[in-house]
Amino acid sequence: MLENWVVMPTCLPLVRRRCHACACELFRAEGKFRVNAHHKLIDAWLLVLCTSCGDTAKLTVLERMNVRSVRPELLDRMHANDPVLAAELLQDPLVRRRNRVALDWDGAWRLDTGGSDRPDLAAREVLDVSVRFSARIPVRPLRLIAAGCGLSRAEVERLALAGKLVSAVRLDGKLSGDFAFLLKR
Repeated sequence: MLENWVVMPTCLPLVRRRCHACACELFRAEGKFRVNAHHKLIDAWLLVLCTSCGDTAKLTVLERMNVRSVRPELLDRMHANDPVLAAELLQDPLVRRRNRVALDWDGAWRLDTGGSDRPDLAAREVLDVSVRFSARIPVRPLRLIAAGCGLSRAEVERLALAGKLVSAVRLDGKLSGDFAFLLKR
């Protein structure tokens, strides 16, 4: 029987960027935006706060764009400080590249096994699992498998080396896309 697991965010990830005030490297996004218009041009930023000193930094979302070229619903969401929009923009690789930031997902996601922490799961000889990511969260597949099956990472690595853990993707690196695996005990 195929099990379906989902990796989902629990909160916004931390932003990795150097603070100019205290040299800390982590910022917290709370979904606040600043929008500034200059006649027919508009600028918009996502505001992030330093986790150490509380200083504010701005991540550029729009820069010197013509007001008419920006969708009105996007502007409305920015004016309303929409946290869902903040999550979407943090996931956008263009925004991250433009602002030279990276995301720190430690503690900002969880694995939903769909109630597969049942006692019969551990007793099964063959476990066929499909893992889906609801957001692009980079996670080591071995860590996910260990957490979902209630095993240690060392045990999962031993199963992979013995050929009892099979997948079409590399399990020893980070992955942020859907994959499936088969575990034989």
